[in-house]
Amino acid sequence: MAKKAVLSVLAQRRRRAAFMFILPAALVFSVYVIYPIFSSIFLSFYNWDGVTDKVFVGLANYQELFQTETFYTALKNNLLWLLLFMLAPPIGLALALYLNQKVRGIRLVKSLFFAPFVLSGVVVGLVFSWFFDPSFGLLKLIIGHGVPVLGDEHYATFGVIFAALWPQIPFCMILYLTSLTGINPEVIEAGRLEGAKGWSLLWHVVLPQLRPATFMSVTLTVIGALRSFDLIAVMTGGGPYDSSTVLAYFMYDQSIKYFRFGYSAAIAVVLFLIMAVFITYQLRHLLRSEA
Repeated sequence: MAKKAVLSVLAQRRRRAAFMFILPAALVFSVYVIYPIFSSIFLSFYNWDGVTDKVFVGLANYQELFQTETFYTALKNNLLWLLLFMLAPPIGLALALYLNQKVRGIRLVKSLFFAPFVLSGVVVGLVFSWFFDPSFGLLKLIIGHGVPVLGDEHYATFGVIFAALWPQIPFCMILYLTSLTGINPEVIEAGRLEGAKGWSLLWHVVLPQLRPATFMSVTLTVIGALRSFDLIAVMTGGGPYDSSTVLAYFMYDQSIKYFRFGYSAAIAVVLFLIMAVFITYQLRHLLRSEA
């Protein structure tokens, strides 16, 4: 009985210690994530300019949003970002497989591939604004004549996505490189003894062990595509004629420029729901594959 009592006390102390370790992170998460989510949902039912009193308008902000052409343009661009951003995980995996070698000078090559990821979005935006400049840009030197990529409503979104992929691919590459270093070489050798090689070895032996990295890569890429903002602000400002705007920039535009905080909160809620659907789908897919 005494032994059971001692074990019970020790278990209670462990639970208490675990709770004390988790409590600061839980408080920070509640203040900076949970509270803003519910605050945005609450605000989306009001008309507020940030100065005067809030006026309850019910679903009027959502009704106006779904009747606005710019909203559907932003939604279409977000889906285009999502589609093209899905190129980042497979390209990152290919680069990780290439760089996961023990050859002389590979660390220098890794640092060169990783360099774009450590640059801020503003720097990347400025670099690619110069790259696409029809007067003196590198693109003009490559193709022989200037093309107003960022000034054309048909090409502006593709130009910004191309710039955004430059740092996103190294990010996915780092996730896969980290996982590749943790793969048990005995498993690879066992696969080779069974006759697996090339694509067969990659598909049936390597990729199953990279499933957590794939999940993180795809999930963070989806989030990055849906919350794209900085490059659009630097490179196009949502133009020309709102052709390159996305939901995050549309939300910023309505709140900061026009002081329509309730309307921008409604946009934020719609964007949050879209993110939640994609992340929930990814989680269910991962859990089913591991079951």
